[in-house]
Amino acid sequence: MPGPKLDPVASDLSLPGAVDVVIIGGGIVGVCTALELVERGLKVAICEKGEIGCEQSSRNWGWVRLTHRDLREMPLMVESVRLWKGLDARIEGDTGYRQCGVTFTCATDAALAEERIWLEHLKDYQIPAKLLTRDEALAQFDGLDLDIKGALYNPHDGRAEPQKAAPAIARAVQARGGTVHQNCAVRVVETDGGKISGVVTEQGRIACSKVLVAGGVWSRLFLGNLGIELPQLRTKSTVLATEPVPNGPEGTVKFKDFALRKRRDGGYTVASALPSKYQLTPDSFRLFSAFLPTLKNEWRNINLGIGPAFLDALRTRRHWGPKDRTPFEDTRVLDPAPDPAAIDKVFDIIKAAYPLFRNVGVAQRWAGYIDVLPDIIPVISPTEGVKNGLPGLFVATGFSGHGFGLGTGAGRLAADLITDHPPVVDPTPFRLHRFSDGSKITPLSGVTSR
Repeated sequence: MPGPKLDPVASDLSLPGAVDVVIIGGGIVGVCTALELVERGLKVAICEKGEIGCEQSSRNWGWVRLTHRDLREMPLMVESVRLWKGLDARIEGDTGYRQCGVTFTCATDAALAEERIWLEHLKDYQIPAKLLTRDEALAQFDGLDLDIKGALYNPHDGRAEPQKAAPAIARAVQARGGTVHQNCAVRVVETDGGKISGVVTEQGRIACSKVLVAGGVWSRLFLGNLGIELPQLRTKSTVLATEPVPNGPEGTVKFKDFALRKRRDGGYTVASALPSKYQLTPDSFRLFSAFLPTLKNEWRNINLGIGPAFLDALRTRRHWGPKDRTPFEDTRVLDPAPDPAAIDKVFDIIKAAYPLFRNVGVAQRWAGYIDVLPDIIPVISPTEGVKNGLPGLFVATGFSGHGFGLGTGAGRLAADLITDHPPVVDPTPFRLHRFSDGSKITPLSGVTSR
């Protein structure tokens, strides 16, 4: 089943002979980094094996939230929201961003107590969130009837349109002199004297001195071919889009069973707040020790299963050269089959609780793979400091379901690192070598909103 329909981006007709930076991956983080770099006067080429935004950057929930962030991400997320607010004017395009507010409902007194703690975290950043009574929370969604104790409401949380955002930013990169190359997988990175000298793509070579790997779930495979270890796994999530709902609510709501947000087309994105099904792969066993802290913390929230992903991974080559066809050319777009039974059950819960949705049809269902790291926060980092790391090779990946909202700030931080600019936030929590320098790996429990 095809994924969501993307706004189109026209590829540049030919590869440049040389640029300052090649970005591998045309998702939200890759294009935001490219935008930052071209605005600083650098020559940039984005190489995307499929289409701009075609994987998780267009398949996520579309949330841009400050609430329920890992505290290590909060400074970067504050910067991200600041950038989102001015992004449409900056690029003269349409990402669909708006601060609509998100209401995090609480089904139990214990959940409400946890939200009181979160309220204090948000106040640390002068964010005007507040606790609501049951009646105050449900008054924002006329007719919705949920068994809740109250809610945390953050008016600074918002949404954007995943099918529009990355393409709009990519077009802005082109307007500023950058180039975009779709269906153009990068095969290998070339070096000269131990430093980056270029990349070889399926369409030819591009000379460059710096490369950013922003390949989402493919980053581990690409870096592994270079001998660089990235402890990354992936998990599948299914989303449903409804037909338009006349006079539907503007705000976004999350309940213990579902999440619901309005779309630009008047429909709603429906997602499950319950754990996604995780299919075991060979990497699940290779990385067992690296993910053990996560398993200890989250084992009640992990739904394990065996499926086609295991055999697909066994068949995927892990090593190749510049003249070899790569796995990125074999699979242009990861388009996993959605789980209609599970997501339709979630929609049934919404229909039972919210009469406005009882006669609303389903426009589309789709699924996507989320890239996950052991501590559930991303890597935004040079590769120097790890085994086989290279001067000039950078990575921004492993956003663990948080990448869409973080994309703007992550792009700025990655650009700062690439250009040796003072970083917009402390990059220490996001360093790649935290997984190999003896640091304690601590995942945050209970983060489910994306």
